[in-house]
Amino acid sequence: MAGRSTLYTPSMSVAFYKMNGLGNDFVVVDARARKLKLGADAARRIGDRHRGVGFDQLLVIEPSKGKGDFSLRIWNPDGSETGACGNGTRCVADLLLNETKKSSVTLSTLGGVLTCTREADGRVTVDMGEPKLDWQDIPLAERMDTRTIDVRVGPMDAPVLIGPSAVNMGNPHCIFFVENAQAHDLSKIGPMLEYHPMFPERANISLAQVMSKSEIRLRVWERGAGQTQACGSAACAATVAAARRKLTDRKVRIVLDGGPLDIEWREDNHVLMTGPTELNFTGELDERYFAGDAS
Repeated sequence: MAGRSTLYTPSMSVAFYKMNGLGNDFVVVDARARKLKLGADAARRIGDRHRGVGFDQLLVIEPSKGKGDFSLRIWNPDGSETGACGNGTRCVADLLLNETKKSSVTLSTLGGVLTCTREADGRVTVDMGEPKLDWQDIPLAERMDTRTIDVRVGPMDAPVLIGPSAVNMGNPHCIFFVENAQAHDLSKIGPMLEYHPMFPERANISLAQVMSKSEIRLRVWERGAGQTQACGSAACAATVAAARRKLTDRKVRIVLDGGPLDIEWREDNHVLMTGPTELNFTGELDERYFAGDAS
């Protein structure tokens, strides 16, 4: 029939999963059997919440390149590629654990190889590896103790926020410890500090309210994505930062806008993140989303 759309013809489409971890939402694409021309332009097109699918991160499963059972690439909706996404890694691991029927899988990312396991209650645990704490590894623009760095918001003589910690969990994080995480407008503070000169590769910005030695209330502005319901790597970074400043124990429940994650900074220096996942729906992307992009 003339004018009939072929948008969803199977031979011209790429299947995807729409998933979330505590409201932190993802598009997951399996590129193990089919190489895709996927880069910044495609990520921006798919990430557009009005003309695409929309996501906090795009996660692409690829064949193993020698490290890990599978490779995982991660993009933000602004088209930038990132080295870590804790909640997204947990969602991908959930799919692969179900598929392989294994007790654990390993995923190779730009931030390192991550081991993922299924808990008895159905949740997934990701070993996020060791935090990077040296100023050069965050990275920061100048040498300083990353427990308390020289970044502030507000007048010099009366700052509203001052002295955050910095941690790299596969991506750079800046964590302000505050009396009330709800008392600050993260939608204004986040974009300003993401591009602060102290962070040459930009940074994720968090407001952390210590509720007890075992609980932190956390709100997060994600680099390249904006304010999100949850951020797994930020939860890990906040746990490490709080323990370094002796504000909490090394095993903490992090309560994000979307719900809680359980984080443990083990004595072997590895950070473990445990939380739920949810499959929202599946769909297909027309190949035109990938047209003209880099491989």
